[in-house]
Amino acid sequence: MKFLYVTDTHIRGTTPKNRLDVYTDTLKEKLEEVITLANYENVDMILHGGDVFDRPDLSPNVVGQFAKIFMKAEMPIYVVAGNHDTFGHNPDTISRTMLGLMDSFGVMQVIDQNNPILFEKDNIKVQISGQPYHYDLDQRDPKLDYYPANVTEADFMIHMVHSMLVEKALPEGVPHTIIDHIWGTPADILFTGHFHGGFGIKERNGKFICNPGALARVNNHWSEISRMPKVIIGEIVDRNISLKEVTIKSARTGEEVLDRTFLEKAVHQEEKLHSFVQQVKEASKFQSLNMSDIILEIASLKNVEEKVKQEALRRMTVIEEVWKEEDYA
Repeated sequence: MKFLYVTDTHIRGTTPKNRLDVYTDTLKEKLEEVITLANYENVDMILHGGDVFDRPDLSPNVVGQFAKIFMKAEMPIYVVAGNHDTFGHNPDTISRTMLGLMDSFGVMQVIDQNNPILFEKDNIKVQISGQPYHYDLDQRDPKLDYYPANVTEADFMIHMVHSMLVEKALPEGVPHTIIDHIWGTPADILFTGHFHGGFGIKERNGKFICNPGALARVNNHWSEISRMPKVIIGEIVDRNISLKEVTIKSARTGEEVLDRTFLEKAVHQEEKLHSFVQQVKEASKFQSLNMSDIILEIASLKNVEEKVKQEALRRMTVIEEVWKEEDYA
């Protein structure tokens, strides 16, 4: 039994401002290669780790163009919903999204987190389960997300989670789960997405945890300059699992498609914002306890640039909204 795993395609109709190419054309070329590779390798299924689309209400015209590419696959495509695929990060809204439309027309099948798929070939039964992105992901007991919810009488279990699974701890306040904390999962193969940088293929005692990284490069992080998009091809023969990463040949280097000038400006802006945050931390007395008022007060006193001040206000607003949601929970 063979399968191909790809994640974070982030299909969209516009080009991110940090790209030098026509994003849609480049993504089409990469997806064409992925489907051609799957057909050539004669895989039995394609697995997608989520964020098929960059937004849940993408233009039907754009969706139709990419649906034609996916329909060239000679095998079923199973997908778990990512945070960009649903409204409000709520998996229950899938039926109202473009991913739901693709599922309805049979272009791909969205995995129900409570009803795993049982795939059988050559006397080998493989359970395929998935956990879509949701607000509590990486903030609750990992067993609720990284362990298959229902276990069938299968020989092997493949579980997909659209989550921030990483090798090392991230800064405080960024929800994440560390790989070493979930090796107890009963899944034989755990595929994740969401973390665009990926970490390749990890193996311990015959179990695998994998993330080849996003097929798309949409953000302005420096790591995207050197990263090349990849997929994973896996095979199960008898009682043995073999996995390998395959680099997408049509993908150009980061130097060719990402605007370094924009990246440098972004880094410079981050440095200014960090400096501003330090000023906030060092201040001790304020006329108001409202966080937005505090930022405005310090910004006026320290002569902070308007762009930096507005970015700080934007980020503080996001945090305040999270706090309010937690208060109402």
